[in-house]
Amino acid sequence: MTVADRTAAARLAALLRAARRTVALTGAGISVPSGIPDFRSPGTGLWEDVDPMAVAHIEVFRRDPERFWHFYGDRFARLQDKAPNRAHAALAELERRGLVEAVVTQNVDGLHHEAGSTELIEVHGSLASASCTRCGARHERDDVRARLAAAPDGVPRCDAGHALKPDVVLFGELLPEAALASASALAAGADLLLCVGSSLEVYPVAQLPRITLAAGGAIALVTKGPTPYDDEAAVKLGGDVVDELDAVLAALG
Repeated sequence: MTVADRTAAARLAALLRAARRTVALTGAGISVPSGIPDFRSPGTGLWEDVDPMAVAHIEVFRRDPERFWHFYGDRFARLQDKAPNRAHAALAELERRGLVEAVVTQNVDGLHHEAGSTELIEVHGSLASASCTRCGARHERDDVRARLAAAPDGVPRCDAGHALKPDVVLFGELLPEAALASASALAAGADLLLCVGSSLEVYPVAQLPRITLAAGGAIALVTKGPTPYDDEAAVKLGGDVVDELDAVLAALG
């Protein structure tokens, strides 16, 4: 890590110490070190060879659950051996120290929960479970995997025989109002919004930094690549998220 990188890490550590209320906002980039691909990185992105509107839209689920689950079954399988990385652990540690009030995440992998974050808003839902849209029955991930493996047509179903839907927000669906309202309220009350592993381009979550700035708070970025907020950030760390947050914890002592 260069002198400039260490200086940026120390700057972020100082901002965390000074802030009365810090909220973390995370995106797909924080889970890449855990072996979970992001969406659009060349060669590895989840949508590199797949049209999301053809496999992950709510109408595809309703019209052709076999096609839908051919894609989502793979997503459930990929999570089986995935574990939180040190970036997830760093945010949980910052919460434990009282330096982060809550984590708002766009991710559906459940790794923040596994890492120990307790004040967590999963605005896009979670692959930790799937539910029947007809009877309301909810099934945990391991049960969904078992039903998926046993299904002749590759569609996990509830006991009544209806297709299960992952408890995530699909294309064509609105974000849960309560989750978005809570995230917006946290952003409005934050002295510091710490954005980790997000391009901050997917709305409506991408509006959260604007809410913090409008309320007089500051934003800090820990992410590779450009974001629309680079020029307004109090500090930006642009390296590997694990290394960067390790450096911030080291600077905090």
